[in-house]
Order: sequence, then C-alpha cells, then structure tokens
Amino acid sequence: MLEVKSIEAESLEHGLQRVGWRDYFDLCKPKVVAVMLLTAVVGMFLATPELPGWQPVVFGTIGIMLAAASAAVVNHVVDRHIDAKMRRTSQRPIPQGKISPAQALLFALLLGVSGISILVWLVNPPTAWLTFGALIGYAVFYTIFLKRATPQNITIGGIAGAAPPLLGWTAVSGTLEPNALLLMLIIFTWTPPHFWALCIHRKHEYAAANVPMLPVTHGETFTRLQILLYTLLTIAATAFPFITGMSGLIYLAGVTVLNVRFLQWAWRVYLAQESLAPIMMFRFSIKYIMWLFAVLLLDHYLVLG
Repeated sequence: MLEVKSIEAESLEHGLQRVGWRDYFDLCKPKVVAVMLLTAVVGMFLATPELPGWQPVVFGTIGIMLAAASAAVVNHVVDRHIDAKMRRTSQRPIPQGKISPAQALLFALLLGVSGISILVWLVNPPTAWLTFGALIGYAVFYTIFLKRATPQNITIGGIAGAAPPLLGWTAVSGTLEPNALLLMLIIFTWTPPHFWALCIHRKHEYAAANVPMLPVTHGETFTRLQILLYTLLTIAATAFPFITGMSGLIYLAGVTVLNVRFLQWAWRVYLAQESLAPIMMFRFSIKYIMWLFAVLLLDHYLVLG
C-alpha cells in the first residue's frame, strides 16, 4: 500500500513538473513580445519632447504586452498541427500535449481581456482600439487565413506585427500621428526580409507542413531576390525619421552603420554561396531592429540635451 502511494505521489509530482508556469509563459512567445515591447516603449518616449508620464508608460506597456501575449497564444493553438511537423516548433507546449487547446484559448482570453481593459481604463480608448485591431489582425486574419492562403502572408500580415511603436506613441499622445506611422512603416518593410530569411533556412519543414511560404511556392532564387529588394526598401524607410526632422545626426549615423551591415547580409543571402547566410541574416535582423529603435531613443534625448 505504501509503495502504491509512493508511485502515485511520484506521478503527481512528475505531472506538476511537466505542466507549470513556464509552459504557459512559453505560449506567450516571450522573446518575440520583448522585441515588440521595446519598439512600443521607444514609441512612447518619442511621442513627447519631454519625459512621458509614468501612467501611460507603465500601464501602456502592460496592456500592450498582455494583448501581444494573447495573440501569440492563439497562434500556438491554431498552428499546433503545423508546429508538430516542424523541428523548430515541435517542442512547444501544445504539440507536446502539456497544455490542451481549450486551456490555451482560455488563457489567451484572460490575457486579451485583461490587456485591453487596462488600456481602456488606465491609458486611453484609441490605444485600446488600435491594440485590439492588431490582436485580431495577427491572431485571426494572419494566423487563421493569410498564413495558409498566400505566400504574401508575411507581407500583408506584417501590418499587425508593425503596430507596437504606433500603439506606444498613441498611449502617450492619445492621437494618431504621422511620425508614429513612419515607425510602423520601418517595421512593416523590415518584416519580409527578416522572416523570409528564416523561411529559406526552414524551407523543407514548411513544405512538409504544407505552409505556402515564399521559398516553398516560388523557390529560393525568387525569395533571395525579394529579400534583397525589401532590404533596400527598409533602408529607404529608415531615412524618413531624419528627413522629416523627427531624428537628427546621431540617428542618421547609427542607422547608416546598421543599414550597411543589413545590406551586406542581404547580399550574401542573394548570392546563395553560404548555406548558413539566411539564418545568420535572420538573427542579425532581430538585433538590427532593436538597435535601430535604441538609436532613435538615444538621438531623441541627446539632441534635446
């Protein structure tokens, strides 16, 4: 009898170890959300020549974070069959059977309602509505429809993913302003070369999962050309903050260095002489967008000083 109880206790303990807060945390795609939050917070500080108030910064960050996490969880639920077929995603909590789709959807609902409520009551309604639109755009239109319907899924769906700096700006200003849209444009043009580089590296996995990513439907040569062209478009978009006077020489110098390196990686991917160039470009592109927004913030306050 004691032996049976011991086995049951060990099984219970094992189950608790298998399903914990970390599994739910992983559903939120914390690394992706962290990059999004960085751009959102920078948008908050760029929205005013002075330091923004603590309330829109704190509660705006929390609300946007919860909404982004909610969209990420929905993405996990919808893509669970695809994730199970891909090595990069097969260890996620839902394909592993640690968390059921119903539990994940309930978690997503809790996150989404909490985030939008915080934005409505403690920030401002425009930010709440824009955040809700971005959530629906990513979780529903991109994840459910676009991802499976067209190789241009990343391009069209990138609108939702590019929203964070706009949301951050609106959280402080309460209005939709042109400069905020410029920040959104930079991420929108950056997203295709960023993600298509990963798609080339994982082409066979996407093909096996029957996901119509550009390298699968149009081949690697065409995709490499598109990466190069969209990189040039991104470089053009990054010039607008300086051209419009939103940023100064510090930003211009910093973004020039970043753009030279980004273009070097795009060119190496285009030449198709290095098998690891696409994944290396993907990794650099994450650092690129983070450093770009950091330089924007640095320029904003050093110029004022």
